[in-house]
Amino acid sequence: MKIENLRKEYHQRICQDIVRIRKDSGTGIEYPNFADGKNKSSIKIAWEIVEHLGGALQPGSIGEQTVGILFEVVTKEFLEKAFTLLTHLRPGRWHYSTTQTTISGFDQYEHLAYLDEVIRRDKGLSSAFGGDYIVKPDIVIGRYAVPDSEINLSERVLDSKNAIATLTPLRESNYQGKRLLLHASVSCKWTIRSDRSQNTRTEALNLIRNRKGHLPHIVAVTAEPLPTRVSSLALGTGDLDCVYHFALPELRSAVEDIRNEDQLDILIMMIEGRRLRDISDLPFDLVA
Repeated sequence: MKIENLRKEYHQRICQDIVRIRKDSGTGIEYPNFADGKNKSSIKIAWEIVEHLGGALQPGSIGEQTVGILFEVVTKEFLEKAFTLLTHLRPGRWHYSTTQTTISGFDQYEHLAYLDEVIRRDKGLSSAFGGDYIVKPDIVIGRYAVPDSEINLSERVLDSKNAIATLTPLRESNYQGKRLLLHASVSCKWTIRSDRSQNTRTEALNLIRNRKGHLPHIVAVTAEPLPTRVSSLALGTGDLDCVYHFALPELRSAVEDIRNEDQLDILIMMIEGRRLRDISDLPFDLVA
């Protein structure tokens, strides 16, 4: 199986399961449901992307909340399949989830569960801190701790009799029960508005500030057709690793086809500035 085939399958599922055609009640203009019906450039670009993808669209309507959930599920399944093809580059036992898993279930953030319990019991602390520091990513990728038998697979690296390497969470024998390390947090945004991009940045900063241990990959995936809106999430450094578009080559072709120089300029700036990549790049970046 090639990544190219998985990418094509990913787009086919999005076109079939998620993309629907809406109609503006006032103007009568039809547009794909990842476009802004009030923005002409957004509508044109979205239609061009649909044409480039060539997927069969289904009739009917679909709720926004359902769209968001489906986008998370389809993206997670693509990443799981693609990442599995690359496990020879990054061996391990991996966990993938879209069930809004709290980060306190992972090694780097388990202390937040205790903190949350204390704050909930104290009204004063609750009003001061709230619960915004406990992030529930759209998609999480975790790695299970490794048993000594796997560590010593090629040669004897560790001896259980010696009191060394006793604090690392990667070693399963250091703790009771199964242990997960958060490898990646993926935020899925079917479309982008200013308030949604701010929420993504806030979640990213909480992941950065509240960790005990290594920082997981922090990325966002979007189907937003307007580069200017993607830039509200992609530009800047320090919070997100990078933003990934569900169909970046098709987006670029679409913007070039409608000859919108302003949108093309900012799109090229994000790509050349290494702030925007295609969904097919993400599995490789997660392996790094």
